[in-house]
Amino acid sequence: MGTRIRPPTISKWKRNTAPMLPYSTQTRKPRDVAKGRIDGRSAEIQRLIGRSLRAVVDLEKLGPRTIWIDCDVLQADGGTRTAAITGASLALAVACRKLARKKKLGAPPVQKLVAAVSAGVLDGNEILDLNYEEDKLVAVDFNLVATEDGEFVEVQGSGEESTFSQSQLDEMLVLGRKGIAELIAAQRAVLARLMVTPPES
Repeated sequence: MGTRIRPPTISKWKRNTAPMLPYSTQTRKPRDVAKGRIDGRSAEIQRLIGRSLRAVVDLEKLGPRTIWIDCDVLQADGGTRTAAITGASLALAVACRKLARKKKLGAPPVQKLVAAVSAGVLDGNEILDLNYEEDKLVAVDFNLVATEDGEFVEVQGSGEESTFSQSQLDEMLVLGRKGIAELIAAQRAVLARLMVTPPES
């Protein structure tokens, strides 16, 4: 995914790319560049990643910069978009820390971390972090994006083969928050290690 941020005096916009590599799927997928255009799925994921990051970044503090974050899917086994959001959030935080160390940023632009998980209903049970086989079989499919303080950025959900109840929705939101909290703890652990041993410039 690439993020483009224009100067503060101009309305801000983000442009993203999130390609799936040819052998990331069970059936070989042609590269978008070979087709001369982005497929609909990639375009949808680009917009989702952009919205998720935009929700936790102060664009004024980032200033007139362009930060590109590549989210290449090496192996698609379900949850590619949620993994991309979680990784992109960490990558952006690392990049901004590096800019701050070099005195190219004043106040930190990343206000909080964000992460995402998939959830669904399979055989009447609410489950988290669907793999490819589960994703094909679930009756209800959700993608949940939330910040480290538990606020949702996006909730995408649909009944694939059936309806779902309020209690099932509530359970998936609870599961989602729990999974996202674990992912953000892992992000925090990485950032803590980098503060002890900063990455090479």
